[in-house]
Amino acid sequence: MLKRLDKIRFRGQKRDEFLDLSESPNASDTECSDEAPVKPRPSLRDDDLRDPASPASLSMAAAIQDFQRTESDRLTEVKGHLEVALLEKHFLQEELRKIREETNIESLKLELEKERGKRVDLEQKMNEVLKTRLEDSPPQPPKTQPPAANGTADGQRDTLYSRVQKWLYDKLAVYIEDFRFQPEEQAVEPDEPLSAKRLTENMRRLKRGVKPVTNFLRNLSALSSWHSVYTSAIAFILYMNAAWHGWAIPLFLFLAILRLSLNYLIARGWRIQWSIVPEVSEPVEPPKEDLTVSEKFQLVLDVAQKAQNLFGKMADVLEKIKNLFMWVHPEITQKLYVALWLAFIASCLLPYKLLGFMMGIYAGIKFFIIDFIFKSCPKLREKYDSPYIVWTSLPTDPQLKERSNTLMSRRLQPVTSRSSLAASAPYGMSRDEESGRLYSTKKGAFHEVFNLSESERPLPVCENGWRCCLINRDRKMPTDYIRNGVLYVTENYLCFESSSSRSSSYKKNKVIKLEDITDVQKYKVLSVLPGSGMGISIATPSTQKPLVFGAMVHRDEAFDAIYTQYLKIMPAVTNPEP
Repeated sequence: MLKRLDKIRFRGQKRDEFLDLSESPNASDTECSDEAPVKPRPSLRDDDLRDPASPASLSMAAAIQDFQRTESDRLTEVKGHLEVALLEKHFLQEELRKIREETNIESLKLELEKERGKRVDLEQKMNEVLKTRLEDSPPQPPKTQPPAANGTADGQRDTLYSRVQKWLYDKLAVYIEDFRFQPEEQAVEPDEPLSAKRLTENMRRLKRGVKPVTNFLRNLSALSSWHSVYTSAIAFILYMNAAWHGWAIPLFLFLAILRLSLNYLIARGWRIQWSIVPEVSEPVEPPKEDLTVSEKFQLVLDVAQKAQNLFGKMADVLEKIKNLFMWVHPEITQKLYVALWLAFIASCLLPYKLLGFMMGIYAGIKFFIIDFIFKSCPKLREKYDSPYIVWTSLPTDPQLKERSNTLMSRRLQPVTSRSSLAASAPYGMSRDEESGRLYSTKKGAFHEVFNLSESERPLPVCENGWRCCLINRDRKMPTDYIRNGVLYVTENYLCFESSSSRSSSYKKNKVIKLEDITDVQKYKVLSVLPGSGMGISIATPSTQKPLVFGAMVHRDEAFDAIYTQYLKIMPAVTNPEP
């Protein structure tokens, strides 16, 4: 800013070349009136010019110098005022722009237009109501001089009728107006722009809103698991006594009233904390105002990962419920179908009191005793817990899609290859090895793509492979430097299948023996990005620089599988730094 002021200040002519203020057309009257009126310059006589040492010439020179000095000071002051005015104008323009951005004038104009339209509609409705009121009101008869007795009686009747009508209209017109049909106005909510701060705040709000529900479920789980023996025993005795006498519903209503009463006392400032499982207070991080680009990027990644996991769990639950009712898994849905028929027949034959007694007793035994046994003995749960077995065996849509793809690949496989593989199999080969022979990639059989023995097949953890890109830093050509594909791990090899259209043969693919690997490490391809990276570096004696498998979404899973199989073959290798 100082450099800019210096440029503005010394732009133009020099101070000595400025005209006098009295001769300049831009000089204002107010600035000139502050000082004494400028007198015309006295003309020097020839005698004074000839004699420079004369007192008149000396005094005249001093006066001229003082006049020039005052003129330069005035010019400097005027330039200073001009600079201040320009700076104030610039700052005011910035403030005006910020205010316009914050107030959002366009949305205010739209809201103002809507309010004007509503006002016009209300005026029209008021005019219609007034017109109907005038039309409904009886016409006033002309004033005549009726007889004395009958005239007074008819006038009283008319006034009484009009008063009753007016009273009824004033009392009921508001309610009648509420039943008038009007088209529903659909308000379009404006979409908020994407903001890292707003996204983080919404996730924190969601976490705070779900916290009471999660605490309630955690307390129920602790009550069923007998985390506190005395609390669970008291709850079991109270519930079974209430269910035996038919007071289960009043018990739940009383507990709800008790919870609301405790919440009221907590809201009034009382410190009441009742929980079977002690709550763990998480440290609240103060929100940061100034974030760097990398911090914002990492913040967005963390929030996106949490949202991805949350939406994935919700989608799994909804898809399982949908598949249960849509007969995707007929065996499981058939059990539900039979159970619903039995419940329907029991509700028709048994009295509701007996039915409620049976359901209450069963719920108490299931919650406090059977669930505790199943949680303590997982093997019993996997064999005899019917709801758990049904829920875990229900497939999701991605699992159904994967199953259909495997079935289609098995159907499309030629019969000749199967017969040849079965004929060439040695006697005594196990079923696992035979299934490994039938494994195929997108371009053919696995052992044919990589030119390996037929016994080699991918491990169960990577049957579909890991999508990644191979970075060979020993090559200089762009086509050979980076190649996209899929990475597999077998018992003895690390196989990379290139996805390029020109890599139909196995020459473009990469096969590395696990025993030839000298080092395995997690690798970060771009150091600018936050996080620990998404790559794995593999060092071998045949390469000068380690091979890098980057852009792997499931990098940690792939690293654990590779390193575990590597340790099985080379147990003497020390653990690399993760």
